[in-house]
Amino acid sequence: MITREPVAYPSPRNAVGALGRKLMLLCRQVGMASVLLARGVIAARHMLHPRSRREIVRQMYVAGIRSLGVITVVAVFTGMILALQTGIELRRFNQEVNIGTAVMVSMLREMGPFMTGLILAACVGSAMAAQIGTMAVSEEVAALEIMSIDPVRFLFMPRLASMAVMTPLLAFYTCVMGVLGGGIVGSTQLGVAWGAYIDNATRYAEVKDLYVGLLKAFLFGVIIATVSCYQGFTTTQGAVGVGMSTRQSVIVSFLLVLIVGYFVTRLFYV
Repeated sequence: MITREPVAYPSPRNAVGALGRKLMLLCRQVGMASVLLARGVIAARHMLHPRSRREIVRQMYVAGIRSLGVITVVAVFTGMILALQTGIELRRFNQEVNIGTAVMVSMLREMGPFMTGLILAACVGSAMAAQIGTMAVSEEVAALEIMSIDPVRFLFMPRLASMAVMTPLLAFYTCVMGVLGGGIVGSTQLGVAWGAYIDNATRYAEVKDLYVGLLKAFLFGVIIATVSCYQGFTTTQGAVGVGMSTRQSVIVSFLLVLIVGYFVTRLFYV
């Protein structure tokens, strides 16, 4: 049973009580989201069911193919900005030929998965929260439970699986497009030949950088799906609540992408 009813807590009498209430609510939300994620992972054993498989493919199309346009533009200009800013500084030392290394490593380690996570949180995560939130306030989720249909398996698991698969793929695509964008700036504005740019980009980048970036993207996808669907399931107060849940899902996803990205980098590179 997914609880959507608000929990009543006594009004705090002082600042300490208000802080304790906020901490208690935070712990409760983290615990419920963790339980939702665990239930989604357990429900993944039904992924090969024809109905689940069709829904997963549909969600992969929504999360991946329909986001390609925005991701392409952001990735190309991210690579162009990295190449321009790095090249301007390296040109002072006559080392602008090394911008390929800077762009490749930056995109693989950080900017590729980071920008992908932010875009998916804003475009896909918000849509998930709004859709499930609308179903929650219109009692459609409760109707599924009454008909003995598990909302976690029916709504959350396909979205979790699609985000876990598509986010690393989109992050890799972002890295490729970012490197191409950096090469355009290098060849047109910094006088770096394409051959030299690609040679430096591939010579010093390590396979570890790719693996760490894909791991980050996978974690970001799981986080975005879990946060967005949790906010949707716990939506109350009608249309106003749907807007609040959508906004909250984007904010929390952004913060967790930043925090988890830092700790993964700290774990593998320090």
